[in-house]
This record gives sequence, C-alpha cells and structure tokens, in this order.
Amino acid sequence: MSTDWLLFGHLVGAFLFVSGAVAAGALRLAALRASRPADVAVLLRAVRPLVPLIGVGLLTAIGFGFALADRLHIDLSSTWLIVTFALLAWIGVVGAVAGREDRRTRELAERLAADGSEESAEVAHRLRDARNLVLNASLLVATVAIVALMVWKP
Repeated sequence: MSTDWLLFGHLVGAFLFVSGAVAAGALRLAALRASRPADVAVLLRAVRPLVPLIGVGLLTAIGFGFALADRLHIDLSSTWLIVTFALLAWIGVVGAVAGREDRRTRELAERLAADGSEESAEVAHRLRDARNLVLNASLLVATVAIVALMVWKP
C-alpha cells in the first residue's frame, strides 16, 4: 500500500473520530439546555449511534497511523507520539466513565418521560454535575490536542 493510501486511511479515521466526538459533545451540550426529561432522553439517545463511529474512526486512525509511521520510519518513542498515546488512553478511560454516567442520566430521563414528567431536578442535576462536565470537557480538549499534535508534530 502506498504512503498516500496510508495517509488517506489515517485521515479518514481521524475525521470519523473527530466528527463523531464533536457531534456527541454537541448533543450533550444540547441536553444541558433541555428542560423536559423527554427532550434530554432524545438528545442523549442520539449519542448512542455515534459511539461505534468514534470507535471505528479511532481504530482506523491508529491502525493506519502505525502503518504510516512504519513506512515513514517515524520513531514511535517520539515525544509527540507518546503524548498522543497518553491522550488516547485518557479518552478511552474517561470516555467510558463519562459515557456510563450519561447513560444513567439518559435512562432516568427515559423513565421520567414515560411517566409523563415535565421537569426533573434530578436530571438537571445529573447533567450539570461538575465532575461529569469536567470529564466531558477533558475529552474535547484531548481530542483537539491530538489533532494539533498530528498536524504540527512538534
């Protein structure tokens, strides 16, 4: 496979990963603004199909990235790659923790919506939980940092 095809595959994976992550973040942000549990449930449910897109994009970017690094004789112990690997690990762990919390919030919102509840202080509290907000924000920061590292390769 040519270097151009490896780069193309790496970029396709990166675009899938980043676009899925940005869309999930936008839906999470929209859920923060929603007041009815039914609306929160719909918005957080819309994140679910993005998770495989993010995962496939991430695995594609990593797979083609390793092949590209091998083809271009890039040292995998370069500082920018080590930082990237650490950020990817962070995204994996924190994404699982924050995703689990968001799933629980969605399930609560779905139960309340099924009961006909128009507002819920508990759903609002869960959406605005400081720890969860920081975790979700850190995912966005890590994603932007990875893109910056890939573009500028310090």
